[in-house]
Amino acid sequence: MKVSIVIPALNEEQTIGRVIEGCRKYCNEILVVNGPSADNTAEVAAAHGVRLIQDNGKGKGAAIREAIKQVTGDIIVFIDADGSHDPDDIPRLIEPIITGEADHVTGSRLLGGSSELHGGFDEFFRLMGSAFITACINWRYRVRISDSQNGFRAIKTAVARKLTLKENITTIEQEMIMKTIKKGFTLTEIPAHEYKRQAGVSKIRLTKVWFRYIYSLVKYLI
Repeated sequence: MKVSIVIPALNEEQTIGRVIEGCRKYCNEILVVNGPSADNTAEVAAAHGVRLIQDNGKGKGAAIREAIKQVTGDIIVFIDADGSHDPDDIPRLIEPIITGEADHVTGSRLLGGSSELHGGFDEFFRLMGSAFITACINWRYRVRISDSQNGFRAIKTAVARKLTLKENITTIEQEMIMKTIKKGFTLTEIPAHEYKRQAGVSKIRLTKVWFRYIYSLVKYLI
């Protein structure tokens, strides 16, 4: 099965090159989806010889939806551009799909640990919100997952295209989980450690988007 790796990126010129090179040996193609970066993210990605597309500036979800349309592989791996995910975890991430055990595999920070989700109030509220959303999904669909928000995941391309994803921001990650379960596809998790971003700052501002997470949760749970 051919593997396409998708890296959504916004102002990640310091890390995007290392992420690309770390992923290269595990895939047939790499697609970097550049947001409206104000730095040299696009130029660095292009210099590494990957496919580069521009998103519409609406957010990570819109970037992922565009990438799903354009990939050529049988499996899509999504990995963040900030270096918080270990590309060497990719073989374990795609193995359940290759062996036919799953259609969608997520990396779990609750099982693998996180260097990001502790130490401050912002991290506390992120962890608390993630746990609440995950608990609601488990209750509604009678499943037992531990992490609904991790951006590190793999999914069959054919399945991703059947999910008819709609979210424009990072809420797309919980949407993918809920629609995978709702449509009868098989979901599983593997432990995957989340490291501190290697440079730059997070683009997520909880004070601006928390209500969109709740709205998205209610919409897809119902």
